[in-house]
Amino acid sequence: MLKENKKRYHHGDLKAALITAGLELLEEVGLDDLSLRAIAARVGVSHTAPKNHFGSLKGLLSTMAAEGFRRHAAEMKKGVEGTSPGKERLRAATAGYVRFAREHPSLFRLMFSPVLARDETDELAEAGASSYAVLQSVAAGLDWPRPKLTQPELQSWQNEMLLWTIVHGYASLLIEGRGPKKDDGTPLLDILEIMPDFDFVQSK
Repeated sequence: MLKENKKRYHHGDLKAALITAGLELLEEVGLDDLSLRAIAARVGVSHTAPKNHFGSLKGLLSTMAAEGFRRHAAEMKKGVEGTSPGKERLRAATAGYVRFAREHPSLFRLMFSPVLARDETDELAEAGASSYAVLQSVAAGLDWPRPKLTQPELQSWQNEMLLWTIVHGYASLLIEGRGPKKDDGTPLLDILEIMPDFDFVQSK
């Protein structure tokens, strides 16, 4: 087994195997019980092997979080691409945002961990930006009764932060088991039932 994994390493896919194992174990045991030793054991290599690629557990976690953001962006894009800006795109993206959090709660928590945010790598920053860009695109043109800004050029940020606050807040409450529930334990209202019925102003 070990010999086989050494061969895989020489072919350059040990790093990918470690990331995959890390993501699997993260959802199985949670962040607190995750270790480089456990990840290496899952792949079948020495416990020192991950350090050759990531330096430390934090380095691997950062790479895992970046992969999470890329998958997050892909989930939000389902149903969005090929549609015109407006309510349909917004509903598809926000539903995807929450769906990802529900299906990958431990990864979702890791992606927004303040520990990683304090020492963000270029890869993590780029992946996070790709995820945010999906929300940014669906927030363009949102029209709602808003406070007037002394700096009108900040209006786009105003739209984006409102939308992000709603959808991220809902997703975070959901995976922590908060909020009103039905008798079967599922949320009383889903994200599309609480999302305001925004109007959209098309750019000229």
